[in-house]
Amino acid sequence: MAKRSRTKARDQVTAEGAVGPREPCPCGSGKRYKACHGSAGGAYVVRPFEGLAWEPDLVGLREFVAAATAPLAVGDRTVRLSTLLPMAAPAMVRDSGEVWLALQVRHSFGDPSRDLAAVLEKALATDEPGIVGLVDQPGPGPRLQDLVGDEPIEITVHDGFGFWLDDVPERDDAMVAALEEADAAAAPAARLTTVEAAYWTDAGAKEHLRWVRREPEAALVDGLARLVTAGDAALVEGSKVVGMFRAHGLVVPVWDLPAGTGADALEGPAAAFDQRLAAALASTADLSAEERATRSELANKQVTLR
Repeated sequence: MAKRSRTKARDQVTAEGAVGPREPCPCGSGKRYKACHGSAGGAYVVRPFEGLAWEPDLVGLREFVAAATAPLAVGDRTVRLSTLLPMAAPAMVRDSGEVWLALQVRHSFGDPSRDLAAVLEKALATDEPGIVGLVDQPGPGPRLQDLVGDEPIEITVHDGFGFWLDDVPERDDAMVAALEEADAAAAPAARLTTVEAAYWTDAGAKEHLRWVRREPEAALVDGLARLVTAGDAALVEGSKVVGMFRAHGLVVPVWDLPAGTGADALEGPAAAFDQRLAAALASTADLSAEERATRSELANKQVTLR
């Protein structure tokens, strides 16, 4: 019996970055992966936004940035990409005809890129103001990569959700109250300008930097292990890498920062760290015993969000 169990356990080992059959499905259903999108006919896509020039930022906006927007060029219609919309709506067609498309939504059918594209197509097909969304699996069709340009997007991180009412000249008490409630739950955040897809957040008792990286996971963790072991992973005095998480196929290292650091103080240090990491990634030397121990510790702190 013990031998059979060990064999079964070996058979269930998954590639780094993959989801194990007994792990929670990344779609958020609460089921095990093997009983959800890992089952026969499942459609879970590990890296749904691969190929987009702004893939790391898209992952950040979808997973941990509270309030941000970016304009998208989609044919002759104006589309405003948003982190979150009122009532967690997947999309809204505004009175002006402008389409607002949300990244943070309740539904998930296994391929967020296809889900977003399906919602966007529905919104673009109507001029009738209102909420647009999905109630069922959208089925085969274009993905977000097929509908939007690959040029870099201009991201604006907002202090709150005031942008929800940008095109509403007359605001009633209910609108204002809903906005104030949403703003109270949004942690202050900023996107660094010297590096790609790095977001500072003030979480109250602590500040954090979450940095979505493009590198393959194994190489990235090796590089981080080299820097952490050498004492070169801090961004500012008192900061440290506390872990990382995996989202949509990319790895996101997380730093704890001293209270009062702010985003501006991270611009130069983040650019310098990026250069140190590039050098660490370029190294072909085997990891030392201490670096392997650090790597194992980092890997043990990693979680998969989606």
